Amino acid sequence: MAGSEVAVSVIIPTYNRAHLIERTIQGVLSQTYNEFELIIVDDCSIDNTEEVIKSISDKRLKYIRHEKNKGASAARNTGILAAKGKYIAFQDSDDEWLPEKLEKQVNALENAPPEVGGVYTGAWIVEGHNKTYSPLPWMKKQGDLYECMLKRQSFIYLQAVMLKRECINKAGMFDEDLAIVHDNELFFRISKYYHFNFINERLVIVHKTPGSLTTKLDTLVNDSNILLQKYENIRTNGIFLAAHYRCIGHDLCACGWVKEGRTYLINAFKANPLNITPLLAAAVSLLGHNSYKRTYAVFLNIRRKLLSK
Repeated sequence: MAGSEVAVSVIIPTYNRAHLIERTIQGVLSQTYNEFELIIVDDCSIDNTEEVIKSISDKRLKYIRHEKNKGASAARNTGILAAKGKYIAFQDSDDEWLPEKLEKQVNALENAPPEVGGVYTGAWIVEGHNKTYSPLPWMKKQGDLYECMLKRQSFIYLQAVMLKRECINKAGMFDEDLAIVHDNELFFRISKYYHFNFINERLVIVHKTPGSLTTKLDTLVNDSNILLQKYENIRTNGIFLAAHYRCIGHDLCACGWVKEGRTYLINAFKANPLNITPLLAAAVSLLGHNSYKRTYAVFLNIRRKLLSK
């Protein structure tokens, strides 16, 4: 990797997002903190993404184009290899940052103890007409998050995090075999060596297309199976394995693959019979997709109210 010449390297992978990329770029260029470079990696777009990017004149902007489509994790790795910053932040080509995001994260990292390798912020998650705040109230938000990661409590959005460069030097870059969960897998590896700090402010807006996960369920299951093969400490620990199966089962049920999801939920209960929650979720799934989603929404609402008291 190149030596540090700027404080922050911001990396944006993009593919056929000509209609959105300008908004995202301007959101980065409008940050109150200015000591950064913006590296945009075009993953071989076939629309006019390149034309839109090159129409923006700013010395902080660097454009790199893949000659063939390699996927988001590979595009982010290309950006990391080109980065010169002491800190690295990631943005997606369809999401938004509030103006003080980088400034507050740099200040937080500059004042953090050496064991802190990354800092992330709260985020608004927008899906259709629904707007929720992440992370959820009951999650452990900072410090040693290694066990949380093992339990698949994935609450750090890649768009909301800033990492010390040394974290990636030690833990490695994104696993390019993973198509969906490559960000969470990277945080898992980093959390083995470093702590995370949390800024409880809504400084990121993540836009989720309603139903977008539905078209990627096969990929999600494949990624999850890769994780199981990669990490023996998940496979051999009933609590961690149960959490892994529960996450897959919930995602499948929530997206309409109820029969397949129920199998994972039952396997979660078998892996850790002391926790009956997956078994209850499997029972609810017998009522169908819509009933499952409604019941889960009620569960989240009750839990939020109890924890807010």
